[in-house]
Amino acid sequence: MYIANQSRYDNMKYNRCGRSGLKLPAVSLGLWHNFGSNGNFDNMKQMCFTAFDLGITHFDLANNYGPYPGAAEENFGRILKSDLMPYRDEMIISTKAGYLMWPGPYGDFGSRKYMLASLDQSLKRMGLEYVDIFYHHRMDPETPLEESMSALAQAVHSGKTLYAGISNYNGETALKAMKILEDYKCPYIINQNRYSIFDRTIEQNGLLNFAEEQHKGIIAFSPLAQGLLTDRYINGIPEDSRMKTDGRFLKAENLTDEKLGKIKALNELAKERGESLAAMALKWVLRRDAVCSVLVGSSKPEQIRENLKSIEGAGLSDEELKIIDDICY
Repeated sequence: MYIANQSRYDNMKYNRCGRSGLKLPAVSLGLWHNFGSNGNFDNMKQMCFTAFDLGITHFDLANNYGPYPGAAEENFGRILKSDLMPYRDEMIISTKAGYLMWPGPYGDFGSRKYMLASLDQSLKRMGLEYVDIFYHHRMDPETPLEESMSALAQAVHSGKTLYAGISNYNGETALKAMKILEDYKCPYIINQNRYSIFDRTIEQNGLLNFAEEQHKGIIAFSPLAQGLLTDRYINGIPEDSRMKTDGRFLKAENLTDEKLGKIKALNELAKERGESLAAMALKWVLRRDAVCSVLVGSSKPEQIRENLKSIEGAGLSDEELKIIDDICY
């Protein structure tokens, strides 16, 4: 039987999510990969236990995480039931709806029909009465924004989620969404978007500035560019890497000679700082005030421990930030 480490809160840093009362750990565990039907269940349990023992209280899911869609929520629900449910009130559990989940016209995007049905299914898979954060996972070009936001508001007002969030939105649409949710008196507190040294889209599309100006939190996914911002690929593509074994989201052609040269140069800078490239890359994302947490995915407990080194030691200096920009652009 799992018993949590009594010193689990001693070293983790917790950041307030915008102006809300909610604090998130600087590093959160994402269950996008390695928690599906093709994963090792004992390894999943050990990753969750390791994360929680180190003060990672936030576990992030979505309805379609797998494979198959829903499998990650099912597996996490099994772990909750067998070991983690006594700690439920110490945990932040989030899920999302917005990508294809089931066949037909009602299993995708942002209608009230889809989003509220999806949330009910997610709660059932995880064996929960509520989640802490429920996100609309992506902008819907066809459904009126007010309809999608009204679904988030209903989810909150029904008690099935405590907070609302949006994911993969740009700044302009996020501002419109915020105004609608304010009218519904819905606690929208957080934006989840891709952000890394290699992907600065949220700086370019206004989302990061919007979050800072409106005091909404940012939680960054893929802060390590799916493993590229580590030393994992410096000497070639490992046989057990996601690039070799999966290839759906991280393809071998992404690792060009130019990109590899940038990774090696960044790795040298990290060595000069006395830390890993991964730790430096996570520090780079966390340097912005609006970023309350980074979402890391892991395939083994050791990677979680390594990622937590990002909250240790000195931050990046202005000179080091300029070097990183010069390497990348």
